[in-house]
Amino acid sequence: MAKLDTLCVYCGSSAGAAQGYGAIAQELGRRCAEQGVGVVYGGGTVGLMGQVADAAVRAGGTVTGIIPRHLMSREVGEQADSELVVVDNMHQRKQAMFERADAFCSLPGGIGTLDETIEILTWKQLGLHDKPVVLIDHDGFWRPLFDLFAHQQAMGFLKPDHIELFEVVSDIDGLFRAIEEHPDPTRPDRPEWT
Repeated sequence: MAKLDTLCVYCGSSAGAAQGYGAIAQELGRRCAEQGVGVVYGGGTVGLMGQVADAAVRAGGTVTGIIPRHLMSREVGEQADSELVVVDNMHQRKQAMFERADAFCSLPGGIGTLDETIEILTWKQLGLHDKPVVLIDHDGFWRPLFDLFAHQQAMGFLKPDHIELFEVVSDIDGLFRAIEEHPDPTRPDRPEWT
């Protein structure tokens, strides 16, 4: 079982077109706080990321925002976080989020969310970590990405076991269950990722 003290949440700096996205973001923040799981996120007050952080803080949780200096005015750095880390660039943001997290969760989002999700999967494929990565496929949001992965596999660019680098769930209960069932990344017998 994977230990979960801190969850890194990747999600949009926009609220999205469907009200359900905000509801699931708020539920995630609240549930993390209730379970004593700290949230690491992009540090903004806007969009889904702001909703996750606000819900966690309101429920008494610990939140760490990590934001590049150039996004402070654009994404409105969250000064009410338990901790706000200002870094110089996007690369440092992703590295700091990685270092502080026991697991990763992707909610709906745009290009930035997709970038973060793909990069953390790439690091896992290359054997740089073996932490759980879970995509919450609320209302089929991630289905087009899975179709692309299937196409890449059919064209010989993805191995079948690359699809096992992440879990897909439909809700917050599924997220916590997937992380709980993930093998402990510190096990000496964990598989080598190639």
